Amino acid sequence: MVLTTDVPTREQLVRRASELVPLLRGHAAWAEENRRIHEESIEALAEAGVFRLRTPQKYGGYEADTRTLVEVASELGRADGSTSWVASVYWIPTWMASMFPEHVLDEVFATPDVRICGTLSPTGMASPVEGGVVINGKWGFISGALHAHYQVVVAVLIGGEGQPLPIVTVVPMSDLTVVDDWQTSGLKGTGSVTTIARDLFVPNDRWLPLPVVLQGQAVSESVAGRPIYSAPLLPVASASSVGTLIGLARAAKETFLERLPGRKITYTGYESQAEAPLTHLQVSEAAMKIDQAEFHAHRLASVVDGKGAEGAAWTLEERVRARADMGQVVKLAKEAVDIFAGASGGSSIYSIVPIQRIARDTHAANLHALMHPNTNAELYGRVLCGLEPNTLYI
Repeated sequence: MVLTTDVPTREQLVRRASELVPLLRGHAAWAEENRRIHEESIEALAEAGVFRLRTPQKYGGYEADTRTLVEVASELGRADGSTSWVASVYWIPTWMASMFPEHVLDEVFATPDVRICGTLSPTGMASPVEGGVVINGKWGFISGALHAHYQVVVAVLIGGEGQPLPIVTVVPMSDLTVVDDWQTSGLKGTGSVTTIARDLFVPNDRWLPLPVVLQGQAVSESVAGRPIYSAPLLPVASASSVGTLIGLARAAKETFLERLPGRKITYTGYESQAEAPLTHLQVSEAAMKIDQAEFHAHRLASVVDGKGAEGAAWTLEERVRARADMGQVVKLAKEAVDIFAGASGGSSIYSIVPIQRIARDTHAANLHALMHPNTNAELYGRVLCGLEPNTLYI
């Protein structure tokens, strides 16, 4: 295989994502009702190259920088939070899979527009056997599992010599059992089901210690040293995730302003909601929060991309600030969406009005363990106060 020469520019990729908005928006209600992304949406995302953004160029990918991820996900999020979320989730395990040896990459990326799901939670156990390990366990919140070809699995290796070691492997979805348990209040369309491994054998040349992946230490010579694979995982994952929240906040603004003409404020003297000073204050405050969220998203992406291009080492403060930036995007996006939702009136509770789905999706994202604003703010403040981080996930 040779390096891809026809790699779209950021502007081209963002335009492709923008052109998908009507189709994805049209399938948003279906996705929520059926708890999975519509097949036509998956096909459209593949055709637009969305699943290739973090695939190595050697295998037909684009190796897009994280600023591109932010802008593409923001466009997808305008259409449907669940669809954008699944696309963003695929980008992270795809990057993780790229850390593996060449022969693993040859197999995984042989599938055109390969989709890889996964989680960082080590909720499985691995036991050493001759030639490899055997994994048993289950993993929840596996977004996009229903359309994925592979899953990144994290388990704790016990037995043998040394301390328990968290390890990472990439396994075909056909080796796992899928449990359809995704009954939720938000991000319903993501199909974030549970997967189970039972006595799954993994050869020794197909797993890596989790710290190797967390540090972004690619094993394959065709990937090692390339800019997008030269950052630690958590800053990469943070920058990969924030675009969806920007898109949801923009969608809330668009939805509110589209419904504004002709709306009055019931039981008041205002025949037009647009004439009320309260509305002016609400729209201004929410819009400024979106601007602030965009600042944190773009700063985060700029640092990840800049340090990758320079091959520069990350300081501890930079790493935890990456998570803090992500937390601020999530927090500010929710605050903006809440303002627009609160100002949308009683008629907005009907399921045909998009603002209620946007609000529920945004609230669900705020509860994600890695994205939670308070968790990330506390971690950043802890390090600024001179303490060691109390997590490996930095």
